Amino acid sequence: MRLLLVEDEKRMAQALAELLRQENYQVDTCGDGLLALEAAEGTLYDIIILDVMLPGMNGFEIAKNLRNQEIRTPILMLTAKSELDDTVMGLDSGADDYLTKPFMTKELLARLRALTRRSIHSSDGSLSFGDISLDVKTASLVCHATTQNIRLSEKEYRILEYFIANQGHILTREQLAVKIWGFDCEAEYNNVEVYLSFTRRKLGFVGAKTTIKAIRGIGYELRYENV
Repeated sequence: MRLLLVEDEKRMAQALAELLRQENYQVDTCGDGLLALEAAEGTLYDIIILDVMLPGMNGFEIAKNLRNQEIRTPILMLTAKSELDDTVMGLDSGADDYLTKPFMTKELLARLRALTRRSIHSSDGSLSFGDISLDVKTASLVCHATTQNIRLSEKEYRILEYFIANQGHILTREQLAVKIWGFDCEAEYNNVEVYLSFTRRKLGFVGAKTTIKAIRGIGYELRYENV
């Protein structure tokens, strides 16, 4: 899981980044508001941890800019301010959660886990897009229209989970390789093609109109073609 940590206090940023990496998060750090906005616009992050007081552009403005562009990446806002008005302003700007400094690291990690679950799961614990859903408990793909279902392999499940979490975005082979096989894995790009093929077959098996479309020269996109 890839996070953007936006914090201008260097010691705090280094300590948080180290903590998160120990928890197996991939962390990019930024200490400037304008650069953080540029990074969040150009990269598919799973969560953004966003300080309020920043040079260049404050956290409220960053969150508002991202939401105006319909970038729905979950935002956890960090600040030394504890007044109710600041909390309300942060949430109204588009933040999903708010944590006041100083905080316990256990609470930070728990809130990140909650944001991850909330961002891609529906109220019944499933992940849905178009005419399909993923059953978390059984790792199965279900088509609502045909009522057909099929068990997915671990990588097939993670591929569809990643597409659903980033619906509306085109994902590159590089992003899929990093997400599914890991940053330190030397998996060749043909592995991505092979597992995409397997996943497409299972979408076809259940009769889904949701498909994984190849966008020439760019990557792949999950689409629902109800025609």
